[in-house]
Amino acid sequence: VVLVPDGVGLLTKHGHQVVIEAGAGISAHFTDHEYSEAGGQIVYSPDEVYKSDLILKVAPVTTTEWEFLKPRQTLISALQIGVQKEEYFRSLIQKKVTALAFELIRDRANTFSVIRAMSEIAGSTSIFIAAEYLSDPEYGRGKMFGGFTGIRPSEVVIIGAGTVGEYATRSAVGLGALVKVFDNSVYRLRRLQNNLGMRVFTSILHPKVILESMRTADVVIGAIHTKNGKTPCLITEDMVSQMKDGAIIIDISIDQGGCFETSHPTTHKNPVYKIHGITHYCVPNIPSRVPHTASQALNNIFVPIILD
Repeated sequence: VVLVPDGVGLLTKHGHQVVIEAGAGISAHFTDHEYSEAGGQIVYSPDEVYKSDLILKVAPVTTTEWEFLKPRQTLISALQIGVQKEEYFRSLIQKKVTALAFELIRDRANTFSVIRAMSEIAGSTSIFIAAEYLSDPEYGRGKMFGGFTGIRPSEVVIIGAGTVGEYATRSAVGLGALVKVFDNSVYRLRRLQNNLGMRVFTSILHPKVILESMRTADVVIGAIHTKNGKTPCLITEDMVSQMKDGAIIIDISIDQGGCFETSHPTTHKNPVYKIHGITHYCVPNIPSRVPHTASQALNNIFVPIILD
């Protein structure tokens, strides 16, 4: 959810009226009572919400919500421009709505604020997901993630040295794992090491070197992001088949098609499957696994924007 109760409280103290659809924050563990206590007005139908001047939501407006939009409204949501059809934008134009795609909003440092925040959360969360499944007797190896005195540390291979890869590396190193990072940009690899303030194993995307690392890895994380289209499929099924039984693959790139040949999208209800004895976790939108934290991150971005 885009606003948390603290954000609603800040906006109402500045004289704004904030309308919240009943149950909007339940899945993120924010109750209607908390929103109401913060000064928000709880309403029980989308029509009442869409009477507002400014509409905030996470998902794009659906076809059933078109009828509620009114001329001169401002809409801030994900627009997912790459997958929408022309009619979608023509409808917005006909409604005379000012629509801001929050995934394209840049901050003063010229970075995509929402994308970066969600990438940081996805990178860190992926390691805790890996730790959960690695210790599982059915899907993993019954092994504790990280390092322990007298025991060989877990080996983690991370494909991609962007924001997701950096935060996955931070979390893995913090838990004592041995981390190897691959990327096709020496600049990104150098930036990652500088941001970490320490040396980790880095390499360009050389198939032979990746395969050697995958054979001994406990966890492999796909963190490749592309600006246009689908992510390249970098890891073949043959490479996956040579991994240790009970190893874990987490394909964060599944949002853009995935970078493993053996990947296909899963859901939070059925998040994993096994191929060649390797557990695959391929849930799109990993930040939604920690909705409370992700909601607070969105709130911290949008409350200052709205006040401005």
